[in-house]
Amino acid sequence: MDGGIREPLMAGESRRGDQWMVYLSTLVAVCGSYEFGCCVGYSSPTQSAIREDLNLTLAEYSVVGSILTIGAMVGAITIGPIADFLGRKGALRMSSAFCVAGWLAIYFSEGVLSLDIGRMASGYGMGAFSYLVPVFIAEIAPKNLRGRLTAVNQLMICVGSSVSFIIGVVVSWRALALIGIVPCAVSIFGLFFIPESPRWLAKTGRHKDFEAALQKLRGKDADISYEAAEIQDYIATLERLPKAKLLDLFQTRYLRSVLIGIGLMVCQQLGGINGVGFYVSDIFEQAGFSSIIGTISFAVLQVVVTGIGASVMDKAGRKPLIVLSASGLVLGSLLTAISFFLKVHDLAHKASPILAVTGILVYIGSFGIGMGAVPWVIMSEIFPINIKGQAGSVATLVNWFGAWLCSYTFNYLMSWSSYGTFVLYAAINALAVAFVVSMVPETKGKTLEQIQGAINK
Repeated sequence: MDGGIREPLMAGESRRGDQWMVYLSTLVAVCGSYEFGCCVGYSSPTQSAIREDLNLTLAEYSVVGSILTIGAMVGAITIGPIADFLGRKGALRMSSAFCVAGWLAIYFSEGVLSLDIGRMASGYGMGAFSYLVPVFIAEIAPKNLRGRLTAVNQLMICVGSSVSFIIGVVVSWRALALIGIVPCAVSIFGLFFIPESPRWLAKTGRHKDFEAALQKLRGKDADISYEAAEIQDYIATLERLPKAKLLDLFQTRYLRSVLIGIGLMVCQQLGGINGVGFYVSDIFEQAGFSSIIGTISFAVLQVVVTGIGASVMDKAGRKPLIVLSASGLVLGSLLTAISFFLKVHDLAHKASPILAVTGILVYIGSFGIGMGAVPWVIMSEIFPINIKGQAGSVATLVNWFGAWLCSYTFNYLMSWSSYGTFVLYAAINALAVAFVVSMVPETKGKTLEQIQGAINK
C-alpha cells in the first residue's frame, strides 16, 4: 500500500494514463492529414460525373485535377511564417477554413471557374496541412512517442484517400464535396480543447502559458521542470541569434539540416511514388493484369503497411526504416521494369503480369513502411525553432514541386520506355539509400533540442 501517495515523475515523463492529452491533440491534428487524403482522392472517382454534369472537356478537367498541386505549393511556401505568427493552432484553423471554402465552391459549382477556385483553395489548405501536422505533433509529443505519433500523419493521408475513393463510387460528386468538410469541422471544433505547442509559446515569450501547456500534455503528476528548462535554454540561445530570413537557411550553421530536409523530400518524390499512385490502374492494364484487383490490393496494402511503419518507428529507428524502405523501392521498381521488358519483347507472357503486380505491391509496401512517413518525421525534428517556419516551408514546397514533376512526367516517360521508366526510378531510389546512409542522423529517443544541437553545430 502506498497510502494513496503517487511519486512525481521525472524529466518530463508521463504515465500511460496521463498521456491522453497528447493522444487527443494528435487526433485533432491528423484530421488535417485525413483532409489531405480526401483532397487527393476526390478527383479520380468523380471525373466522369463532373465532366458529364458540367460539360467539361478533358483538358478543362485536367486543369481541375492538377491545380490542386499548385494550390498546395502556395500553401507550403506561405504557411511556415503564418504558423510562426498565428501559432500552430491558429494556422491549423486557417488551413481548415481554406479547405471548407474550397469544398463549398466545388459543391455549388456550375462551371469550370468555380471548380478551379475550389480546388485551388482546398489545395492551399492541403499544402499547409502537409507542413503543419507533423510539426505540431513533433512539438507536443514526448520523445518516446514522437516518431509513431508523427507517422500517423502519413497513415491518415492514406486512409483519407482510400475512403474518399471508395465513397466516391457510391455518392454524387457534390455529396462527396460536402463529406470533405467533415474532417475540417472536427479539427476546428477539437482545437478548442487542446493546448498550443509549448515550444511556440516559449518562443513567443508566453512563459506561463508555456508551462501550463506542457504540464497539460505531460500529465498533472509529471515533473516538467527538466524538459521546460531544456526548451527555454535552447530557445534563449536561439533568441540571441538574428531573426532568420530565407537566405539565412544557407548559412553554415543551418546548412546540414536544410540539406537533409530538402534531400529527403527529393528522394521521396522523385523515386516515382506519385506517378505510380496516380496511374496504378493504367500500369496494371498495360502489364496485362486486372486493374480492379490490382488497385484494391494496392489501396489495402498501402494503409496496412503504413500503419505498421508508424507503430514500429520508435523501436526500429528512423534511419534503418528509411534505408529498408528505399531498398524495397529499388527492388519493386526493378521487378516492374523486368515485367515491362518481357512484355515489350513478347517474352514470358504468363510471368509478366505476375511480376508487374508483385513489383508494384513491393513498391507501395516499401514506400508505406518508411519513405512515406519518415521524411516528414525527420523534417519536423531537425530544424531549430527560429528557422523552422522558413525551412519547413521550403522543404514542403520542394516536396510538392517534386510531386507535380513526377506526376506530370510519368506518362511521357512511359511513352518513351515503360521498363526504362522503372529502371530510372530504381536508380533514384538507390541514390536515396546512399544519401540516407551518408547524411541522415538517427533521431530516435532524443529531444528536439538534442537533435538540433547535434546537427547544427
